[in-house]
Amino acid sequence: MATTQAILGAGGAIGTELARELTAQGTPVRLVGRSVRPGAGVEAVVADLTDPSQAQAAVAGVQVAYLVAGLPYRTAVWEEAWPRVMRNVIEACRRAGARLVFFDNVYMYGRVEGPMTEATPYQPCSRKGEVRARIATQLMEATKRGELQALIARSADFYGPECRTSVVNLLVVDRLAKGAPALWMMNDSVPHSLTWTPDAARGVALLASRADAWGQVWHLPTAAPALTGREIVAAAAQALGVPARHRTVGRGLLRVLGLFNADLRASLEMLYQNEFPYVFDATKFHAAFNYTPMSYAEGLALAASRRR
Repeated sequence: MATTQAILGAGGAIGTELARELTAQGTPVRLVGRSVRPGAGVEAVVADLTDPSQAQAAVAGVQVAYLVAGLPYRTAVWEEAWPRVMRNVIEACRRAGARLVFFDNVYMYGRVEGPMTEATPYQPCSRKGEVRARIATQLMEATKRGELQALIARSADFYGPECRTSVVNLLVVDRLAKGAPALWMMNDSVPHSLTWTPDAARGVALLASRADAWGQVWHLPTAAPALTGREIVAAAAQALGVPARHRTVGRGLLRVLGLFNADLRASLEMLYQNEFPYVFDATKFHAAFNYTPMSYAEGLALAASRRR
């Protein structure tokens, strides 16, 4: 009989895709979040992971927990809450005997010369990157001490068929579909890797099912070579059948707009990711699982098809 697996932070793009992937496999799923609803064959637990007792209740009785939660995009919130969430989830999994998959980003690498791989050292150049380095280290050190079995699954910036919070979906696909020029932040001439959200969900599910994947960092399946911003706009425009019009948005304008938008203001320290090459290497995963990720042309066409 299949054992329940819990998705901690179930309301976001990755949590939604992961729930779909696991239920399709016949795995009983527990959705955990501040506001979640049960569905067919899906249990729902309302929990705040910053509270130790609620985190423990969320994980009790499960075999695998996937930490895919997002926090408000404020540096001060991240610095205070993320270490607490990680500490609570580690302890909850330790008590429950559950294995933990942490869905991570690449902020801890900082600005990298060349491709980002699982061996890239942590050299954050932002406060948010420092937080991600801290919690990733926190988890792997607990794993090395034998407190739990865990792995880290990292993604590049992502986009997808129903990923409304993705910059590519919002500023490229959606704007082109409305007849407006796409917007690209900073430099449209450098490569920028993108992970397709269904690939990310299948990737974490595959990792959780493989005994020799635990205790490691993995980059989730991502197409290569990476396209430039200009090429991403062109592919999306071709899929929509519209002219490939776009404008680049520079640091100065973003700073001004940030005066009126807290999330945008909090993202300014991450602009280096759009100013310089951002190349994500998932060779390790592709080789281990003989996996071919969604191509950019097909992925952008599918994302665009939802906007026609």
